[in-house]
Formats: sequence, structure tokens, C-alpha cells
Amino acid sequence: MKRIVQFAIILAICFMGDTIHNFFNLPIPGSVLGMLLLLVLLLTGILKLSMIEDVSNFLLKHLSFFFIPAAVGLITCFSILEGNWTALLFISVVSTFIIVVVTGITVQILMKRRRTVE
Repeated sequence: MKRIVQFAIILAICFMGDTIHNFFNLPIPGSVLGMLLLLVLLLTGILKLSMIEDVSNFLLKHLSFFFIPAAVGLITCFSILEGNWTALLFISVVSTFIIVVVTGITVQILMKRRRTVE
């Protein structure tokens, strides 16, 4: 029952993000607004991590399953992507490099911050 309640909390926040997106007709997707709302709730202490921790860990553990629909969507669009493979490859390499650099910098900053706290 605990996990059902935690999942309901996450779904409610996601629903609020979609509702905000639809009500204000914002260019930001509702799922992103929901994640920002979740971040704000966690940072302000309105929502405690323990209130959603079990379901969050489960979802993170099985995160790879959420990429299956996107992969199937790409397979069904091969005719559209047919002439653009070099551009797609270039974008993939550049964005991967940017993600690696930003992640590395973020980890270094957090490690320095952790050392100064201890």
C-alpha cells in the first residue's frame, strides 16, 4: 500500500504539470513542468524524500524500459530519417560530448562541496 501511495503522489505531481501546461498554454512540456514542480516541492520541504523514495528508486532501477517506446518510434520513422543520417550522427556525438563534460563538471563541483562540508 505504501508504494501505491508514493506512486499516486508522483502521478499527481505529473498531472499538475500537465494541467499547468494546458491551462497556461506554455511551450514547456507538462512532464518537464511536473519535474520542476517536484523539485520545488522537495527543495522547500513540502514533500519529503521519504514520501516518494521507494517508488523513485524502483523507477530509476528500471529506467531503461522507458526508452523502449522511443526506440520503437524511431524504427517506425526510418523513411523520414533516411537522408539525414550524417546530421543525426553529428548531433548525437556533439550532444553526448556536451553531456559528458557537463556531468563531469557537476560531479567535480559536488565532490568539492562535499569535501568542504566534512
